[in-house]
Amino acid sequence: MAAVISNQGGFYSTFAYVSEARRMGLTILPPDIQGSDIAWKGSHQSVRVGLFSVKGLSRKCQELIVSERQKTVFQSFQDVLQRVRPDESEVRALINCGALDAFCTAGNRAGLMWEMAQWQKNRSALSKNRGLFNDTEGYLRPPKLPDADELENLRREFMVLGFLCDRHPMILYRKGLERLGSIKAVQLNHCIGKRVQFAGWLVTGKRVQTRHGDTMEFLTFEDETGIVETTFFPKTYERFCHMVDRNRPYVLAGKVAVDWGAVPDGGSCDGARTGEPG
Repeated sequence: MAAVISNQGGFYSTFAYVSEARRMGLTILPPDIQGSDIAWKGSHQSVRVGLFSVKGLSRKCQELIVSERQKTVFQSFQDVLQRVRPDESEVRALINCGALDAFCTAGNRAGLMWEMAQWQKNRSALSKNRGLFNDTEGYLRPPKLPDADELENLRREFMVLGFLCDRHPMILYRKGLERLGSIKAVQLNHCIGKRVQFAGWLVTGKRVQTRHGDTMEFLTFEDETGIVETTFFPKTYERFCHMVDRNRPYVLAGKVAVDWGAVPDGGSCDGARTGEPG
């Protein structure tokens, strides 16, 4: 699984492979400044996210993190800043994805943001050939800051990685979906021939042309229990294609059908609407 994701191959996105790994019983370990390589790596029953999956982290920064860590492990957040010299957007990405959680001396990521602001304020020290924070008088420990909302932390993690390490992102929309009475992917084999509602995240798609030249699309959705293959026939595709992107869940209504005699994971959908975040 680590090799497939690192190779960026296959029909599905990293998002889908991460979900499948969790369903297989693997633990997805978040990016870690002390433990992540550039590529993903697997060990026993876990898979560690590679640094290349951290959106906004340059290749140069990834290589510096690994090479500096091989010399000696990072001792603190300030040590990372001094030796790697990431820019502000890279620091924010590392904080938001959890790669620097080991250095949360204030107990949360807000403390790291506070330290980053102090780092920016003192960057002029670099021009004087001094190591940043080598002088302890120039460094103030972060104050006690309120804990961030868990849901907000998860949203920030998703924005940086494009997936969540320890849960499916449908959890972010749980409150809104509870009112819909939609079924889970794992239940679809009990609904053959019935019209159902399903809430899932779009993971991939393929457009094709009918023999009459009309466009239709095969779209793959998933929730925390499994993958659902759907068919948007030409009229449905024309009606809903403008809504389709990879950054939100959808609620789909359609009839569950048997395809080639196999017990399906999905069916032919003739409607979709955007899920509202809860």
